[in-house]
Amino acid sequence: MTEQNTITTTTAPPPVGAYPHARRVGNLLFLSGVGPRAADGSGIPGNVYDDQGRLQSYDIEAQCHSVFGNVRAVLEASGARLEDLVDVTVFLTDMQNDFATFNRLYADYFKNCNPCRTTIEINALPTPIAIELKCVAALGAE
Repeated sequence: MTEQNTITTTTAPPPVGAYPHARRVGNLLFLSGVGPRAADGSGIPGNVYDDQGRLQSYDIEAQCHSVFGNVRAVLEASGARLEDLVDVTVFLTDMQNDFATFNRLYADYFKNCNPCRTTIEINALPTPIAIELKCVAALGAE
């Protein structure tokens, strides 16, 4: 039987459901969907709300920086690095307006690891975020 470990950390935002930050199976590390929420629970970077608490606008650049930092935090809590990533699935809620900014920032953060990537536009995410990443890393691989 393959060894399995679940990973949770306080350096990334808590999951919004009943799941761990990551799960290691053999030398593979599967991250649950990671969004840009602040690890300390102070909200979502770049979001602007009206007086009734409805989302008025968001800053995709701020959300990208935050989500990439959250991915790094989960990887580090798991004994991994960005360079260990082999596959990244990106969910954007507005491909037309956000892809160019996301792609530019992604190139900076992931230039040393070059994982495979799929980017998908979706209608919504569980919280008022514009981006979420689903990642797989290989640990101890050559």
